[in-house]
Amino acid sequence: MKRLLFFVLLLLLPFTVSATHSWGGYHWARTSNPFTLKLGDNVTTAWDAYLGEASSDWSASSVLDTTIVGGNGGKSCRPTAGLIEVCNKKYGKNGWLGLAQIWITGGEHITQATAKMNDTYFNTARYNTPPWRRMVMCQEIAHGFGLDHQDEAFGNPNMGTCMDYTSDPDGPPSNEHPNAHDYEMLETIYAHLDDFSTVDQTTSSGQTHGGQPAFVNALLDDPSEWGTKHKDNGYVALFERDFGGGNKVLTYVIWAKE
Repeated sequence: MKRLLFFVLLLLLPFTVSATHSWGGYHWARTSNPFTLKLGDNVTTAWDAYLGEASSDWSASSVLDTTIVGGNGGKSCRPTAGLIEVCNKKYGKNGWLGLAQIWITGGEHITQATAKMNDTYFNTARYNTPPWRRMVMCQEIAHGFGLDHQDEAFGNPNMGTCMDYTSDPDGPPSNEHPNAHDYEMLETIYAHLDDFSTVDQTTSSGQTHGGQPAFVNALLDDPSEWGTKHKDNGYVALFERDFGGGNKVLTYVIWAKE
């Protein structure tokens, strides 16, 4: 009876849910599946366990694996061609709790990505909990794969995935890990192969794919640097900074609530 009531509520509530939660069709170019994405470890010991869990969770995908390597980003979280740099520090009271950025060339191919956790807010009582840390880490890394959210309304019942925004990450159900639909979506995003690879580049994405230094080395922490706002519901926002020549940086932000 409880299960039936839950599904009735799902039908009645005004969800913002995406059955196909690809982020704009953006994806890493690669010539075979499964492929391995490197996660650059620039996090402190307070975050190491959550980075490890997220890497393990997403490596359960049939199309991609992740491996944690020494980070090149440092505290400024400089992007590195061919991998996702994962970082945390006190970025200040700039409004954002977590930030994911992807560098796009040719309209759809990810060449580098960053995932940032803002300790200015994670050190507060509201967010300094394992469920919040686990969910945001899981979600920001997944944006670097080209995954969007399944739901963007904090007040909706949890969907049991870290790609669901919520005011209660541990639920029930818990929103601290991926769910089956996330893995299915990755299979869809990476169903086709490319004739070149942007994964684990040894040269800069600019040298390989035409990006200029200002694009390749962009450090965009402040909202004033994110470019055009495409959406903002007070909890999640999406911005696009166009560098011209088919090069752009997309920023997904989760706002902190003080």
